[in-house]
Amino acid sequence: MSDNEDDFMCDDEEDYGLEYSEDSNSEPDVDLENQYYNSKALKEDEPSAALASFQKVLDLESGEKGEWGFKALKQMIKINFKLGNFEEMMTRYKQLLTYIKSAVTRNHSEKSINSILDYISTSRNVSMELLQNFYETTLEALKDAKNDRLWFKTNTKLGKLYYDREDFIKLAKILKQLHQSCQTDDGEDDLKKGTQLLEIYALEIQMYTAQKNNKKLKMLYEQSLHIKSAIPHPLIMGVIRECGGKMHLREGQFEKAHTDFFEAFKNYDESGSPRRTTCLKYLVLANMLMKSGINPFDCQEAKPYKNDPEILAMTNLVTAYQNNDISEFESILRQNRQNIMDDPFIREHIEDLLRNIRTQVLIKLIKPYTRIRIPFISTELNIDVSEVESLLVSCILDNTIQGRIDQVNQVLFLERETVNQARYSALDRWANQLNTLHASIMNRMA
Repeated sequence: MSDNEDDFMCDDEEDYGLEYSEDSNSEPDVDLENQYYNSKALKEDEPSAALASFQKVLDLESGEKGEWGFKALKQMIKINFKLGNFEEMMTRYKQLLTYIKSAVTRNHSEKSINSILDYISTSRNVSMELLQNFYETTLEALKDAKNDRLWFKTNTKLGKLYYDREDFIKLAKILKQLHQSCQTDDGEDDLKKGTQLLEIYALEIQMYTAQKNNKKLKMLYEQSLHIKSAIPHPLIMGVIRECGGKMHLREGQFEKAHTDFFEAFKNYDESGSPRRTTCLKYLVLANMLMKSGINPFDCQEAKPYKNDPEILAMTNLVTAYQNNDISEFESILRQNRQNIMDDPFIREHIEDLLRNIRTQVLIKLIKPYTRIRIPFISTELNIDVSEVESLLVSCILDNTIQGRIDQVNQVLFLERETVNQARYSALDRWANQLNTLHASIMNRMA
């Protein structure tokens, strides 16, 4: 059972206690209390009988809403949820919301509603439509209750739902409302509400990442890193850093992406989020695109995950990549398609990795020659002749290779300078250094 499920399904009265307003001298109604606990005793073995019994608690209130009725309704929501009676659960939830204005304390109602919404939002048995209904019903009830904290939390949950559904128009409207709730009278961000601002930024950054709107993403990302007045939840910072890493990787800033993914991984790890595994894969991806010779699993934080089944494929991919072993690299991709290629972001950059590894093998392959047949390169790289020609053109244009292609005879001619350039350049630098040293010694002796 998850933590959220535990919060929602456990007995809540021991946690909150019975809270009454200061001007009330009344004792709790004994009949209501007895009826509540008698009903609760039926909950596990006779849920239907328990529902009827909890209804009697509401009947005994005689229209005067109070603590026992609130507790009875919460139990009825739990039972209906377990029975899969979602329509009845929704009806009882709407009834529960009528109690939050005056029947129970603000703190009690906030904790109770939060625990219900948290659990419902993480349950696999609840449709997005029902979840949306829960959030919108809660927000409607909060218009009169004036509970800003609960309003903010519910709106962020609704925004996350719209993000998951890729309904960015509705999400943008939610974000606008959330921003307005965290602004000063001048319309500027209220930095005193730093923690809430970071939650808004995290949601907005996710939206722009999904839309690949790097211009707005970059601006928000920079703003989020400059908020110093907040003590953010590591999960929020994990989201921001992950999106920053994706932004930098798409811009070809691999070192910055590597830093962001590492920070995201650490934050997710601290919060216990399963996203840490996904982010570790992105960290490995950035490491390979950086053409780094350092194994990312050598660091203390990542080492415990080196043999994790989900990560093992990426570990092997790094080894093949660093060894320029094309056959093994492609074999790992084929055998672990679900673990690696099913992630759209990784799939987006796999071609870059293949190009890098093929370029490295190509440079090593042509090094001893002044001319080499393109079909031979095709066999060695395990790609079509047309792909070899495309790779060669790209390498010639960016000066990785100096040569020309004879397409008619399918031959690559390499300039001798390419073969001996490194050697001659090294000798030239060495000669210059000797001349400088000689001149320096002669000056001292003069």
